[in-house]
Amino acid sequence: MSMILFACVVRVRDGLPLSASTDFYHTQDFLECRRRLKTLALRLAQYPGRGSAEGCDFNIHFSSLRDVACMAICSRQCPVAMAFSFLETVWWEFTASYDTTCIGLASRPYAFLEFDSIIQNVKWHFNHVSSIQMESSLEKIQEELEFQPPVVLTLEDMDVANGLMNGHTQIHLEPAPNFRMEPVTALGVLSLILNIMCAALNLIRGIHLAEHSLQVVHEEIGNILAFLIPFVACIFQCYLYLFYSPARTMKVVFLLLFICLGNMYLHGLRNVWQILFHIAVAFLSSYQILTRQLQEKQSDCGV
Repeated sequence: MSMILFACVVRVRDGLPLSASTDFYHTQDFLECRRRLKTLALRLAQYPGRGSAEGCDFNIHFSSLRDVACMAICSRQCPVAMAFSFLETVWWEFTASYDTTCIGLASRPYAFLEFDSIIQNVKWHFNHVSSIQMESSLEKIQEELEFQPPVVLTLEDMDVANGLMNGHTQIHLEPAPNFRMEPVTALGVLSLILNIMCAALNLIRGIHLAEHSLQVVHEEIGNILAFLIPFVACIFQCYLYLFYSPARTMKVVFLLLFICLGNMYLHGLRNVWQILFHIAVAFLSSYQILTRQLQEKQSDCGV
């Protein structure tokens, strides 16, 4: 019987499953373990980088670093060092294939479906290669585990911690709202590029003006601020488009106002077409921010 039965990659901050191996097991005990793995995935941010949840027939092992965690369901006979060596291998493969921006912008479960086959291949390798062939890598992991032991949980403790009694009756808990943004559109990407370009132009002109002002008079200070304030506003507009922020509408209005006033103040240093370009980009970015809706994370998107 295989020692590593199931594996998946999840995002630490919200437990969103990114990729998973093919599931060939459908026993009641295994499905119950899968349910508990899903529960644990939502709580990974509360635990150290490595940990195990022990049960009667199966163990859950997890290893996380930065915003990516790998999790596995293993048989009781699977050596702990082997399980964590497997998780470390999957983690390196995944982070080598996808950058942090791509991972952070993932908005739906199993967004990296093409990585499933790699997990499956690594799982097959660890299940069928003898421990003698993996001896060197297992020794390294074993030394790390002895120096810094993983946190040990029990599957029953996980149920109690999540308000479950006997694995069936759920005590009502009021979860904190968990939202994510809708996928980025092509027009949204264009607005980001234009916004970054405007921010760069404002920063370059502002620094250039400050460096070449031999005698900084009141008007020159105003011009420098009129370049730098829109620069900050453009960067903040990019942030508001990519990430959720409360009071978003009010922030968008203030940013748009700062950009418009700053460019109007620069009349004379910029021609009319340049001013209109910066203001048009600001309006486009504001529109994209306000029309990119929030979508609540589905409670039934399981691992």
